[in-house]
Amino acid sequence: MTQDRLTARRLVGLFFLGVLLFNFPLLSLFNRPMLILGIPALYLYLFAAWSLVIILMLLISRSKPDRSMPEETE
Repeated sequence: MTQDRLTARRLVGLFFLGVLLFNFPLLSLFNRPMLILGIPALYLYLFAAWSLVIILMLLISRSKPDRSMPEETE
């Protein structure tokens, strides 16, 4: 599998993680009238999940090719 295909698969997986994180069942867990460090729980969850998706996207897009197989030199 080439590095481009692996990166594409990881980004598709990250997309589905984002859909899961920003969909109804998980959002309803944090839609409560409570504060965490003075910030509403829903807002804190949204910004934390958004930051996580951005950081993971950065890590995936900057990943280096796997060099586990030695290159042949002549």
